[in-house]
Order: sequence, then C-alpha cells, then structure tokens
Amino acid sequence: MPSLRTALLQSSGHPGDVAAGLKVLDEAAGRAAAAGARLLVTSEMFLTGYAIGDGVHRLAEPADGPSAEAVAAIATRHGVGVLYGYPERDGEDVFNAAQLIGPDGERLANYRKTHLYGPFEHKWFTPGDTPVAQAELDGLRIGIMICYDVEFPENVRAHALAGTDLLLVPTAQMHPFQFVAESVVPVRAFENQMYIAYVNRTGRERSFDFVGLSCLAGPDGATRARAGRGEELVIGDVDPELLTASRTENPYLHDRRPGLYGSLS
Repeated sequence: MPSLRTALLQSSGHPGDVAAGLKVLDEAAGRAAAAGARLLVTSEMFLTGYAIGDGVHRLAEPADGPSAEAVAAIATRHGVGVLYGYPERDGEDVFNAAQLIGPDGERLANYRKTHLYGPFEHKWFTPGDTPVAQAELDGLRIGIMICYDVEFPENVRAHALAGTDLLLVPTAQMHPFQFVAESVVPVRAFENQMYIAYVNRTGRERSFDFVGLSCLAGPDGATRARAGRGEELVIGDVDPELLTASRTENPYLHDRRPGLYGSLS
C-alpha cells in the first residue's frame, strides 16, 4: 500500500469571513495536490475563525450546509480530501466540529469536540458525545478529534483500540502551552501506535496567541513534518509499512491489562 501524502495547512484563515477562508482553502488544496498530497488538514474553526464571539452562532451551519458543498467542490476540483474545522448547527445547539470530505466530494465523517476548553468554548458550544469518529481513505482508517481532546490519554487510546491509523487533530493551541505540540503529540502517537496530524492556527485573535508548530508525528515518536510559527503548508507521508512494523515491535496495546483500569471510568 502506498503512503498517504498529507498536507497540513497552518493558517487562521480570515476570521469572520467564510468566503475568504474558502479562497485560502482552495489555493492550499491546489498546492497540496501539486505536491502529491491526497489529504489536506486545516486548523480548528478554520472556516469562520476561532475567537469570533457571537459570530460562532451567526456563522454556524449544518454539516451538509453551503460551506460543506463549497469544500466538496474544492476537494473534487483538486482530487484531495479535506478535513476542515467549523461551527456546526444542529437545532438549537452549536458544536465545535470538524468534517472530512473525500477527494470525490463525499462527506466521509463529522466529529463534534467532546472536551471543551475554557470559558470561551463553554459559553458558545455544546460538547459532543461521540468520542470516536472514523472514515476510510486510500486503505487507511482515519480518525478525528479536536485540540483539547488529544490531551486526554483515554480519548486517543479509544482511537487506537478502534484501529485508527491516522488521527487528524485540528487545533487552536495557544501560548504558553506549546509543549503540547512539541512533546505531548509525538508521545501520543508513540504510545498509541498511530500517526497524528496536529494542525494549529497562528497569530493573534483577541486575547489568544496561537503558536503554530503544527506537526505530523509517527508511531515511532518521530516528527515527520513540523511547521514554524507563521502561516505555512507542510507536507508529510503516512507510511503503512512503517505503521505495521512499528505495531509489531511495540507491545503497548498487547500488554495492556484492561481489568486493572476499571477505576478510570
């Protein structure tokens, strides 16, 4: 099975302007496809911006709304799958969500952030209640979570037990917590024997100072691609052969003793 070339779009888009964000996405998808990528991953709340106050509810859309249709057109035009962050409206509830669109424009999976961070998110969002969302792309099992979710070991382990090969994590990770991007994410990839694409925003939005440092971490704990602090598109390969070899050599998932962990729940 060939590697899945994956592009990480470290960008904050254009907060408050969905149309402008879609233009940034279209241009990035073109560059990703030209580099041979089959998947493009954006940051948390990429389409609308993160720190947009009541704009969260004003710009929220259903999972099959106009923005989903626009992203599907971009994905189809460039032949590249797209994972994008957006506020999802479902009745009276608004979720911090991320949706995966396939290279053929099909909606493959939608995920609602389960662990909300800080007073801002608790004010504007309803927490999701489904911990594992997955889809298949080019023979790999793709999982989705958002930002703070990856900082809970139980969350990522649930994906490992469900067979996730590549975990996509759009994020809005801010100063002074850059150690999450630098250290926690590669460790999560190693201890759960998967690839993790962690894709951040960058620059300032209101009181938030996003640190960039997006990365693609491998099951051996090595960082396959790493962005700096500014707007950037970085490319890395998800290698199924390395994944198989690493899982054979690493005993974590085989040596677990779940019967001892009942108190965790």
